[in-house]
Amino acid sequence: MVLRTWSKNWVTLPVLILLGFLWSCSETLESESIVYSNDFSDLNLAGFENGRLFVFENDTVAGYYHNEEVAVSVSDLPSHNLIKVTIEIIVHDSWDGNPDDGVSGPDFWFFGIDNQEVFRTTFSNSPCAPTYCLYQSYPATYFRQNVPKSGAIQTNLPGLCIFGAFNNYSTKYSISKIMDHSNPSARIYMNSDLVQENSPDPTCDESWSISKIEITALTLN
Repeated sequence: MVLRTWSKNWVTLPVLILLGFLWSCSETLESESIVYSNDFSDLNLAGFENGRLFVFENDTVAGYYHNEEVAVSVSDLPSHNLIKVTIEIIVHDSWDGNPDDGVSGPDFWFFGIDNQEVFRTTFSNSPCAPTYCLYQSYPATYFRQNVPKSGAIQTNLPGLCIFGAFNNYSTKYSISKIMDHSNPSARIYMNSDLVQENSPDPTCDESWSISKIEITALTLN
């Protein structure tokens, strides 16, 4: 399977306009069907592998996770040739972003469909000063240098564990990708590769959770 991805974060406005013009001349969105949507408010983990729930800031979310695969499977999809996956994740505590020192990073999060990785990036919850800043790659893929919390939809959340008493140590992101896909079933997997060799409790030091996931089947002709 060949994957083709689009992201509003990857292209500039003039390119978007050009792509829109070319797309409108040759391809039409014929159908769009949400085949899975879960914000965990009803405590439903149907289709989840390694699913578990907890309450964070008065919201029920899936997690929390540290370097372990989580997946959601859907079947009996309608006829389609594209699939759109939107995932809201919350990164908790001391994510360090891009530093490749083998002690505290890089701190990766990634997801894929079926057996192929789609998107890999890093996040940083570190304060950023002119003299010292632990950059992250998001909203781009690794290795791009963006300031901590770039592209976030919420930044003022408290930490979960090691920084649970401090604000601004959990950050929420919404990640959305469109990929070529025509199979009648799909398995969306998520995982992290977090490094914190000097911590006695790495899970308390860095973790992540899922606040929402939505999967949409599209037909483009």
